[in-house]
Amino acid sequence: MIEHAPRLWPHDAAIRDTGRRFLARTLPKPEWTHEAHLSTCAWLILERPDIAPERDLPDLVRRYNENVGGVNDATQGYHETITQVFIAAVRGHLATTEGEGLSTRINALLQAPEGRRDWPLHFYSRELLFSPEARLGWVEPDLAPVPDIGTLSRSIDSPPQRGGAGGGGSAVCG
Repeated sequence: MIEHAPRLWPHDAAIRDTGRRFLARTLPKPEWTHEAHLSTCAWLILERPDIAPERDLPDLVRRYNENVGGVNDATQGYHETITQVFIAAVRGHLATTEGEGLSTRINALLQAPEGRRDWPLHFYSRELLFSPEARLGWVEPDLAPVPDIGTLSRSIDSPPQRGGAGGGGSAVCG
């Protein structure tokens, strides 16, 4: 995968605005980037206790996709496994950055190994991760377990920690 420098957030208000427009389904499709996915997930975790990402993001993303003309099926649109893996990554990162501002925390996540677009490929083969089964529902990784939330801030060059691959509670943003 070609490595792209992440687009960083200039201030907290830009993150909140993106999250609010996503929820209202008024965020233009070109703005629904990888960075927007992860920052919206983090904003929901930190500032919207009424929304549980693991439970609520799947339907929120599906409805958003449909509102901007997208399709959610076995080959496009919402992806359950990727979403749940990135929710775990966001939660793990946020646990290591308490007390910092929203944009500082999210920009650090976007520059961390677990904020990279290809991070799930450390745990999943391309064939499995991009299969209809993984898009439509949670599938366990085939290369290595997804790290427990508390171990996510390690270097990506280190082998993943054994333990929690989550179906239920530890999950991701997509």
